Amino acid sequence: MATWNLSNTKHHVLICNGSSCNKAGAEALTQSIRHEITAKNLDNVIHTTRTLCNGRCHDKCVVIQYPESYWYKEMTSEDAPHFINSLLRGTTLKDKISHYHQGTGFERTEGTVLGTVKDEQIVKKVSKKL
Repeated sequence: MATWNLSNTKHHVLICNGSSCNKAGAEALTQSIRHEITAKNLDNVIHTTRTLCNGRCHDKCVVIQYPESYWYKEMTSEDAPHFINSLLRGTTLKDKISHYHQGTGFERTEGTVLGTVKDEQIVKKVSKKL
């Protein structure tokens, strides 16, 4: 296991590898994003984390960009070069954003499915038992 030095990290990219995203190509997306980072010698600038489900299965494949707080939807391996270039330019892939943070909470973009309101029963149903 590695313990990375994050002192020069400017971007943290979380890539969903939950079951719905995996079926839609999350592994290829993960590898493509990581390949672009390495090819551009950005391993100390952009850190990636492969996650399990982020709860937006309708938006598969999901990529989350921090500290900017953008959630991207319908990402594919073909989007990887454009995504990494957008990080370098300080821009976004506007047509792929599903949510963005506006001070006190996340705003959904036009055309993004609202989703289900969390309540105790639903959370228990979709959560893994420990």
